[in-house]
Amino acid sequence: MFLLDYLKPAKPIEPIKDVGAINKLFRKYRLNIIFAMTLGYGFYYTCRLGLSVVKKPLIDGGILSPEQLGQIGAAMFYGYAFGKFVNGFLADHLNIRKLFVMGLVLSGLCNLFFGFSHLLWIFILVWAINGWVQSLGAGSCVVSLAHWYTFHERGRYYGIWSTSHSIGEGLTFIVSSTLVTYFGWRAGFLGPGVACIALSGLFYWLMQDRPAACGLPRVSDWKNEHGQIVEPKTLNTFSAQMEIFKNPAIWILCFASAMMYITRYAVTSWGMLFLQEAKGYNTVQAGTLLGINTFMGVIGGLVYGYISDKTFNGRRPPASFLYGIFELLSLAIIFIFPVTNFYILASAFALFGFTIGGMLLGFAGLFAVDIAPKKAAGAVVGFIGIFSYIATALQEHISGYLIEKHSQIVDGVMKYDFSSAIIFWIGASLIATLLGLLVWNAKIEE
Repeated sequence: MFLLDYLKPAKPIEPIKDVGAINKLFRKYRLNIIFAMTLGYGFYYTCRLGLSVVKKPLIDGGILSPEQLGQIGAAMFYGYAFGKFVNGFLADHLNIRKLFVMGLVLSGLCNLFFGFSHLLWIFILVWAINGWVQSLGAGSCVVSLAHWYTFHERGRYYGIWSTSHSIGEGLTFIVSSTLVTYFGWRAGFLGPGVACIALSGLFYWLMQDRPAACGLPRVSDWKNEHGQIVEPKTLNTFSAQMEIFKNPAIWILCFASAMMYITRYAVTSWGMLFLQEAKGYNTVQAGTLLGINTFMGVIGGLVYGYISDKTFNGRRPPASFLYGIFELLSLAIIFIFPVTNFYILASAFALFGFTIGGMLLGFAGLFAVDIAPKKAAGAVVGFIGIFSYIATALQEHISGYLIEKHSQIVDGVMKYDFSSAIIFWIGASLIATLLGLLVWNAKIEE
């Protein structure tokens, strides 16, 4: 009961009448919030991706096998999938400021526990809990985006926030891989855990709950920007959440996002091992390529948000299709063509990062928030999230199984075969791109 009382939304205060004061506060809070969400959620990612960096040391040290690593990774994604669904619905009812910071602290603690563990069942349990608390960040951020930014500008702000994924991945693959190289695999969890807990106070200071709690009007009224369907003010939060299940476009986005997430996490989760085993790179070289991938995701997300807002007038499907075509090309260069040249692979990873950054923005949240009632922003992203992360968890199982099944010992050395897994990964991206065409004419709400 104490926790629920603590997480209750901040009560609306007396509305501010002074137009100048309203303008000043909106500009201040919107700037603080987007900064807190972008950097803060980036640090969330450092507490999620540590396992990707330490797979080879754990395998080489005889601590865990690829299949066991797949089980641990899947546990996190199952926890995240169901957490994102449940917590996405709850975020529409709770204090998004407190929810965001609480998730960051709890995830940091999970990383500290993981770094001090050595038993498989503890790894699985702690990583499943970490997945659940990680989902608190996504729900609170999406609700913030829905309440503080209108749909005509949401593509750009959503694009800025989406760079948090790439910031977190870049920090993980460059900084964490360096920590692991010099201090061992446990440092890949202890470093991010300490950093997230230490920075939580800053993000609490910067974040805010909804505009009404600050004495401000709805952002769509302040900007005088409304969508094709104006959400009735009498529609309560629960009724708005139920509306998402009646929208066929949202169901299509669920499946498209699930397929996109298979490929996205196949690269971030198994890309390090693939580059080390199939291409012969060391940990730092492989981490650098994945770091390039994530850095370009920052640019890709920003460009996607801008062109979908400006070039396509707030429509996301045309941008998603263009991105999907070039993403498939990058995957072919990385996984199918016999390329070992570092600079060619760096270019391919840059293209993949750029395109997956945009597709992540469109399929996994932005377009769903556009076409769902604003009071159900957390719920709709949570609904898509359960599809996305169950698919991701299944990807961990399937990829680990396919890699281990087709690998064999040659002259006393294990030779890993990624061929079947690659077909699985690229096929998922092709399906995601095609499904995106089915929501071409979906209507926008505000």
